[in-house]
Amino acid sequence: MNITSYTYDREAIRTGIVHIGVGNFHRAHQQFYINQLLADQDQQNWGICGICLLPSDQKIVERLRSQELSYSLTIFGRDGKDEGYKIGSLRELIWGVEAPGAVIEKIAEASTKIITLTITEGGYNLVKETNKFNLDDERIKQDLANPSRPTTVFGFVAEGLRKRRTNQHGGLTILSCDNLQHNGHTAKEAFLSFIQAQDQDLAQWVGTHVSFPNSMVDRITPATSPEDVERLNKLSGLEDQAPVYCEDFCQWVIEDKFIAGRPALERVGVEFTEDVTTYENMKLSLLNASHVLLSYPAFLKGYRKVDEAMRDKAIVQYIRQFMDIDITPYVPAPPNTDLDLYKQTLIERFANRSVSDQVSRLCFDGISKFPVYLMPNLAKMIQDQQDLSRIAFLFAAYRHYLKYKTDERGNTFEIAEPWLRGADEKRIASDDPIDFLSFSAFQSVPLKTVEPFVSKFTGMVNNIQEKGITAALNAILS
Repeated sequence: MNITSYTYDREAIRTGIVHIGVGNFHRAHQQFYINQLLADQDQQNWGICGICLLPSDQKIVERLRSQELSYSLTIFGRDGKDEGYKIGSLRELIWGVEAPGAVIEKIAEASTKIITLTITEGGYNLVKETNKFNLDDERIKQDLANPSRPTTVFGFVAEGLRKRRTNQHGGLTILSCDNLQHNGHTAKEAFLSFIQAQDQDLAQWVGTHVSFPNSMVDRITPATSPEDVERLNKLSGLEDQAPVYCEDFCQWVIEDKFIAGRPALERVGVEFTEDVTTYENMKLSLLNASHVLLSYPAFLKGYRKVDEAMRDKAIVQYIRQFMDIDITPYVPAPPNTDLDLYKQTLIERFANRSVSDQVSRLCFDGISKFPVYLMPNLAKMIQDQQDLSRIAFLFAAYRHYLKYKTDERGNTFEIAEPWLRGADEKRIASDDPIDFLSFSAFQSVPLKTVEPFVSKFTGMVNNIQEKGITAALNAILS
């Protein structure tokens, strides 16, 4: 495999972006785009300063520093053609545990125009039931009381912005790159809630000097195991301590709302728009919903890797029918998007064995996934009196997964539902399957009152119990 190295002079690059959360996805996605853009001389003030805030970040910090912050990215193509890149866009790296003052200074620097974030969904510290910022968290209370000695992302950003305001260095943009619907709104809710609780004057300044665009990101990027490091270095011929690998598909759509300027990322394939909603809807309704649709039936069939499940023709047919018949009527295509091509690409992406995900990870935390990915479109399907067979089968498979914890091959497993509570456990344990339709994840639609759904669902429950998941799935495809 040939490696394409950056051609720009790294010493000439200046940092205009501070990124918090230097994980694999960031290094395969945002860094990849910026690395391409820095080849343009008029864009060389958009290098990235990475910031790591967790004690567990020590290893990646040390490994990247040992090779002057450059690293390799291997892109595994769906067609079997692989590409390697040497990435040089990470120009600085600060570990907040080691140098908290340096984090604050970097945020306050006049040259910093954008703070980007990959801190995961849980990193925004929102209460799940209310979607409001949790001011009762102990670390948050510590940061609220000690502004000059922060430990959380909210405390660091607040203190950096406070110093920025004092130094009259102007506003900036905070851009979430996390896989959340309306992630800009989420970031604004979280940061403003913290700052309002700590410093009302600063909150007022942030209200007029900081923008929070929404964005949609997409690229499958697995975790890198020690075995992967060996495999990737053998492919590249490098001795990289921090290699990353990913799929060939890559998408980044951003609301064009930057208060202090932005890089010309449209030159390297990033899409800018006034509203990312249609792009989010497409991804949530097709990609994320299809992942859920695949997860429980595939796991119950005994599959443990996604590419393995995608070699099962029945599962592929099931997903494709779901996308084409059930969901497409409710997904308006975003500008310049071929929806049929997007769906076919999804099938190919799921089947890419070089970046295959664990089916168990797709099964994880269904309580959080059903309300976002499935329930909105299910409500529309019920209203329009659509065929509910495929969705009802999924709900029955989910119940079977939670209740029996045994797959079709006789393997037992532990379920992974961190938000499972007592009332839901009783609904799972009940011998009456209709009780399961009151599960907390389904609350947005009164499923027990929808007779067509109830009859389909109970029939699917009986089929799975009596005939097995394979036969039950085949029955809805015939």
